[in-house]
Amino acid sequence: MASNQLQAESGLISGQLPAQSSLPKIKSIEYFRVKPRWLFVKICDDQGGYGWGEATLEGHTRAVEGTLDEMIARLIGYVADDIEHIWQTFWRLGFYRGGPVFMSAISGIDIALWDLKARRMGVPIYRLLGGKVRNKVQVYAWIGGDRPKDIEVAAKARIAQGLKCIKMNATEDVNWLDSPSVLDSTVERLKTVKSLGLDAGLDFHGRLHKSMAKQLAKALEPHRPLFIEEPLLMEHPEALKQLSGLTTIPIAFGERLYTRWDCKPFLEQGIVDVLQPDIAHAGGISETKKIAIMAEAYDVAIAPHCPLGPIALAASIQVALSTPNFVIQEMSLGMHYNVEAGEEDLNTYLVDQTVFDIEDGYVKAPTGVGLGIEVNEEVVRKISKDTGHWECKEFYGPDGSIREW
Repeated sequence: MASNQLQAESGLISGQLPAQSSLPKIKSIEYFRVKPRWLFVKICDDQGGYGWGEATLEGHTRAVEGTLDEMIARLIGYVADDIEHIWQTFWRLGFYRGGPVFMSAISGIDIALWDLKARRMGVPIYRLLGGKVRNKVQVYAWIGGDRPKDIEVAAKARIAQGLKCIKMNATEDVNWLDSPSVLDSTVERLKTVKSLGLDAGLDFHGRLHKSMAKQLAKALEPHRPLFIEEPLLMEHPEALKQLSGLTTIPIAFGERLYTRWDCKPFLEQGIVDVLQPDIAHAGGISETKKIAIMAEAYDVAIAPHCPLGPIALAASIQVALSTPNFVIQEMSLGMHYNVEAGEEDLNTYLVDQTVFDIEDGYVKAPTGVGLGIEVNEEVVRKISKDTGHWECKEFYGPDGSIREW
C-alpha cells in the first residue's frame, strides 16, 4: 500500500488564517495506490469528518506520491473549510507551479476537501457550487482500445448498456508523414458506429502530426463525428489554429492543460470548441469550475476528460450538474485499461454500485451528500496492499522510432 499519514500537532501552524477554533482542522491525510491505475486520497479532520479525492496521473504515480508527501507535511492543522486558501497556499507559496504532477497532487487534496466540507454540511457538492442547472448528465464510454478493433461488437455492447455516444481512438500510431491509406480505416470505423445510431467522438490522442491531421479531418467531415479530440499536440497552437480554420468538425482538447492560465491562450485565439479539463489533473473541483466559467465567456463547451476512477468521475459530475456550458461526461466503465489490468473497474470501490447506472445515455444526479458516492474503504485498503505502478504504453514504428501513445 502506498500510504502516508501524519497526525496533527499542537501549536501555531505557519501560513494559516487567524484561529477559528470551532472549525474542523485537518488531522490526517492518506493516499492509496489502487488497481487498475488510480491514486485515491483520504482526508480526516479533528471532528470525525472525512472526504475522498483522486490524484491519478496515469503512468506517473511515484511522482504524484512524492508531491503529496511534501504537501501533507504542510497541511496538517489547516482549517479544512478553507479550500481556496489551501489551494492558493500551494499555488503561490511554492514559487514553482503548474504542470501535471503538481496539479494532480493538488487535485486529490482539493476534491477530498470539497467532499469533507459538503458531508459536514449534509449537502451534495453541487449545492456549494451554485446549485443544479440540470437533473442528469449525459455520458459516453470508450470502445476499441489503443489500437482500434472489434468496433461493431463493442459499439453494440455500449448500446445495450444504455449509451447514446461513444469515443474511440481515431488511429493506431501514425508517422509524421504516412501513407494516406492508413487513414481509410478510421473513416470506415466511424461509418460503422454511426450506422448503429451512435454519436462518436474521435480521439486523435496527439498521435497525428499536421500533415496527417489535416487529411484525416477533411476525410471525416462528411461523416460528422461529434468532435475530434487532440488532433494535434498542445505544443503546436499555431498548427491547431490553422487546422481549426480548415474544418467544421468541433475541435476538443484539454486533458493536457492543467490550469485556467494554460487554457487562456487557446480560448483567446478561438482554437477550441470543446474544452476537456481533467478534474484529477487540473487542480480539482476548484480549478475545473473556474476553467468552465472562463470557457463560458468564450462560448466554449465543457466535456470533462475522465478515463479514471470513481472519485474523479463523481467530482466531475458534481461540477457538470452546476455548469451551464457542460455538454457530455467521459466515464471509464469497462474501458480497455481497466479490462487489461484485471477485475477492478469503475464500481469496484463503491458501496452503492448503482450510482453511475446509465439510462438512455444519462447518469442521474446523485442524491447523496458530498461527492454523492460512498467509497468502500475496506476494499481500497485491501487492494492497495499489492498494487504496483502502472506504466504508460509504448508505441514504436517499423523503423524502431518512438511514436505517440
